[in-house]
Amino acid sequence: MKQAPLTARALSDEHGLAPAAVERLEVLVDLLVRWQRRINLVSRASLADPWRRHVLDSAQLHAHLPPAARTLIDLGSGAGFPGLVLAILGGPRVHLVESNQRKCAFLGEANRLTEAGAVIHHARIESLDGLRADVVTARACARLDRLLALAQPLVKTHARCLFLKGRTVEEELTESQKIWTMAASRIKSASHPSGVILIVEDISRRDGNR
Repeated sequence: MKQAPLTARALSDEHGLAPAAVERLEVLVDLLVRWQRRINLVSRASLADPWRRHVLDSAQLHAHLPPAARTLIDLGSGAGFPGLVLAILGGPRVHLVESNQRKCAFLGEANRLTEAGAVIHHARIESLDGLRADVVTARACARLDRLLALAQPLVKTHARCLFLKGRTVEEELTESQKIWTMAASRIKSASHPSGVILIVEDISRRDGNR
């Protein structure tokens, strides 16, 4: 049976979000819908249920942020999911990394209007220099082996990676474990039946190279 679209009110009630945060998330969703008419930020079908497909999908990571984390890097931020949502909800200082200029323009406007306080990097992930994170996040950015290669130079010791994955997660883990060692755990997604929050720590290459 098809689910009814999730509303801002239902998300707030079910997950205990502060009213001020919900108001800022409403600004983000409204802006997303308006900008989507001009540039392709997300799939058109997902806008039939944006609060579930984008906001809840992102917000569920907040519970898995280490309490002591100070810096979060969101890889391939796109329309700000999950990084901008996490910045709105509060916690570590969030860095959004996006190479597409038009998507960066959207991120800049959304960051300003929501007063999220994120730092936006219009750059390729590989070009980041000197930035290190306690948490790295990504959604729909790349397969796991590629994500690990991008994340490893950016993570501090004992950092945590939170990757939103789908039905190919086991295949990606098997493939990645040929090259990488890691501590990995999976948590069922609250936003989609086949979705998974993949938590990865202690990343290292099997050949010892960085």
